[in-house]
Amino acid sequence: MPHIVLLRGVHEDAVKRIEAEPGFTFETVNPEDRGALESAMSRGEAIIVRATKINEDFLSISPKLGIVARHGVGYDAVDVEALTRRGIPLTVTAYANALSVAEHALMLMLTLAKGTQTYDANTRAMKWSNTGAPTCWDLSGQTVLVLGFGRIGARVARLCNAFGMRVLIHDPYVPRNTIIGAGFTPVKLDDGLAEAEWVTVHCPSNSETRGMVNAEFLRATKKGAHIINTARGTLVDEGALAAALHSGHIAGAGLDVFWEEPVRADNPLLKAPNTVVTPHSAAATVQGMRRMGLSCVESIIGHFNGTLDPDMVINKDVLRRNS
Repeated sequence: MPHIVLLRGVHEDAVKRIEAEPGFTFETVNPEDRGALESAMSRGEAIIVRATKINEDFLSISPKLGIVARHGVGYDAVDVEALTRRGIPLTVTAYANALSVAEHALMLMLTLAKGTQTYDANTRAMKWSNTGAPTCWDLSGQTVLVLGFGRIGARVARLCNAFGMRVLIHDPYVPRNTIIGAGFTPVKLDDGLAEAEWVTVHCPSNSETRGMVNAEFLRATKKGAHIINTARGTLVDEGALAAALHSGHIAGAGLDVFWEEPVRADNPLLKAPNTVVTPHSAAATVQGMRRMGLSCVESIIGHFNGTLDPDMVINKDVLRRNS
C-alpha cells in the first residue's frame, strides 16, 4: 500500500484525489520538525515537496522512497544526481503553474509602468494630483525581451503581444523557426538588450544561467530598461542590479524571487528605488495551487500504477533503467 508524505499541505482537491485512489495512504508533516520527518519518511514511499532540500541527508532517512513529486517546476533544491543513482524519478508540475507565473510577470510590469504603488500611497495621503510631467507608461508600443521560450516564457510573450508590445525572444535552445512560427522575433542576447525597454527572465537556474543578470549584462541593456524576474533568484547578481537601479541605468525592477529565500533584511534590492517585490508567490493562486497539487498526485499514482507521464519527469534516465 503506497504511503505518500506531504511536506506541508496541498490543495484540498489533491487530498481528495489521494483518498479516492484505492490502496494509497498519506500524511502531512512539517519538514522542519526533524523527529516527525524521520518518523514519516521511515514509511514514506512518495513525497510531495515544495522548498525542502532533497539531498543525501534527506535520502538517508527515506529507505522506502520511490518517487519525488515537486510542487512546482524549479528543482534547484533537489539533488537530482542522488535521486538518479537510487532510481528515484523526480517529477515537476510542468503545465500547472505557467499561466499563474506569466500573469504575475505582467502584473509586475504593469505595476511599474503605471506607478501603482506611488499613486496608491499618494491617494491615501490625500495627495490628489498627477505630476506635471507624467512618469507612467503604456506597455503598448514598447519592446520586451523575453529570455527563455519555454512554457512560461511563451505565455508571457503572448500576453505581451496582446498588450500591443513588440516581442523579442532569446532562447538558444529553441529553433529560430519555432519562435518565428509563433509570431515573435528571435534575437541574439546583446541585440535584444540594446533594444528592449523591458527584460523578463524565464530561464532555469543551472551552471550556465546562474548569475547571468550581472553587471556586464546590465551595462548592455538600454538605458531606462526594466528587469522582471519570476524565475529563480539565483539568475540575478543582486548587488549589480541594485547598483544599476540606484544609478538610474535600470529604471525599475519587478522581482518575485531572491538569491536567498526567505529574503534577508540586508538584501540590497529591498532598498533600491523603483523596485516591486513579492515573496516567491507567482504560482500561488487558488487555481495554480489546485493544478500543482493534482499534478503531483497524478504523477505519484501514475508511478505506482505504471502510467507515469514521462513529460513530467526530469531524470528520464531513471525511466529507461527502471523499464
